[in-house]
Amino acid sequence: MQNYLSILLFIVIGLLVGALPIVAGRLLGPHRPDKAKLSPYECGFETFSDARMKFHVRYYIIAILFILFDLEITFFFPWAVVLKKIGLFGFGAMMVFLIILVIGFIYEWKKGALEWE
Repeated sequence: MQNYLSILLFIVIGLLVGALPIVAGRLLGPHRPDKAKLSPYECGFETFSDARMKFHVRYYIIAILFILFDLEITFFFPWAVVLKKIGLFGFGAMMVFLIILVIGFIYEWKKGALEWE
């Protein structure tokens, strides 16, 4: 049980640090509601359509492709750090990875998935 005391203490302190500003703000802060503050949107104008409107599928395809290529690029940083240690095999493995990445990018480009209409 002694081993878990530090974990329990960490959780309790974390919850206090998170909850204390919220409670202090509710108790000590001013409470002056008005129509603008209570409205769901505070952007300066009334809403013009439903919040659950349908988006074109191209929006999601572009977003997924961005995340995909962005995450693949993050593999370059650890590879660059250990390039001298992994030698020629690591270099070759990254070149294969890059070739697959470029082929996928060209395929998506030729299919028109990157075009926004």
